[in-house]
Amino acid sequence: MASVFGHSIVGYTLTKVIDNQNTKWLLVVAIISTILPDLDVIGFKRGIPYMHPFGHRGFSHSVVFALLWALLLMFTLGKKHKLIWFLVIFLATLSHGALDAMTTGGKGVGFLIPFNNNRFFFPVRIIKVSPLGIKHFFSEWGLKVIFSEFKYVVVPCFIIFGIRFLTRLRKSEEFES
Repeated sequence: MASVFGHSIVGYTLTKVIDNQNTKWLLVVAIISTILPDLDVIGFKRGIPYMHPFGHRGFSHSVVFALLWALLLMFTLGKKHKLIWFLVIFLATLSHGALDAMTTGGKGVGFLIPFNNNRFFFPVRIIKVSPLGIKHFFSEWGLKVIFSEFKYVVVPCFIIFGIRFLTRLRKSEEFES
């Protein structure tokens, strides 16, 4: 998996790019939504095998889960701006599996569960897989993960912020003239 930090920056970026209202709750929920799929690691302690549909990188990493989660939050929390809430939460939740499918470890991501239990990786697997625990994260391995995510997650997010900033700046200059 990518680390909590890598997932969170994507949720932050999606919210800031899509939500013109700057809704603070949406930002918090989007960041939580990028991390939420990894709660499936609880299954390890419950005896659920990795490749089970509810195992690690299973249903909670699927498109269906992202859709259901986004719909639930859109109707319960996104009262005024339902479409924005749906888009941000859906993309934030789905981004988790997308980042995991670009990592160098694991057994793939169950994007199509419950319709197909196969696990998938993207052809480009450039993000170092994060250790499954805080103890191992603060090690040489963890530093390699952070460096990898900086290059392949944080830098692209900053580029997106820069493009968004320049686009808004240009629009405001055109509006003023």
